[in-house]
Amino acid sequence: MVRCFQIIIVYAKREKKSVGLSKSHGKSYDVEIMEQNRQTAEEKADPATGRQHRLAVVLVEPEIPPNTGNIARTCAATGVALHLVKPLGFSIDDASLKRAGLDYWPYVELEVHENLTAFMGKYGKRPLYLATTKGKRSYTELRYEPDSMLLFGQETTGLPRQLIEDYRDRTIRIPMGQNTKLRSLNLSNSAAIVIYEALRQLGFPGLS
Repeated sequence: MVRCFQIIIVYAKREKKSVGLSKSHGKSYDVEIMEQNRQTAEEKADPATGRQHRLAVVLVEPEIPPNTGNIARTCAATGVALHLVKPLGFSIDDASLKRAGLDYWPYVELEVHENLTAFMGKYGKRPLYLATTKGKRSYTELRYEPDSMLLFGQETTGLPRQLIEDYRDRTIRIPMGQNTKLRSLNLSNSAAIVIYEALRQLGFPGLS
């Protein structure tokens, strides 16, 4: 279990303010906490395989701050790790990102990768599932492993075409009506749908 850290609340000028993702000593308070959460999870990985046996969501070059903030909140509430792959369309300290995540950020196990190549170099051997409107199967038609990583692409263009081709057999889609087949659901909604299906199959580990 990742350790939980209570968010620090300060009061100034009769207003209630959360530390949130505000900067402190060159690095935001919550980023430091999230890095500690990730390090704790890595320390508890299976020594024989190095696998963390922990579901994770991977946002590849996300563009819209509130979507990432909402997904971070879902990850915090479900114990799912969150990975962000640069370049990001926003700063980690973006105000709308903080608002969408509310005071859940200290409970998020976050890892940021410089690019997709760096991410694949570190996690490419874990079970990867790519969410795309061009997915080969419905997201309910497969069995998720405990250490599955669920990949979602940019809001405007989705995941890189070459990545989809390389992992065609592990692409998944969320069924939609024929009149909207060329469009996609909101990113944060899509992530929540797939996260909860994977957790359902795994027996909602650690949740009640």
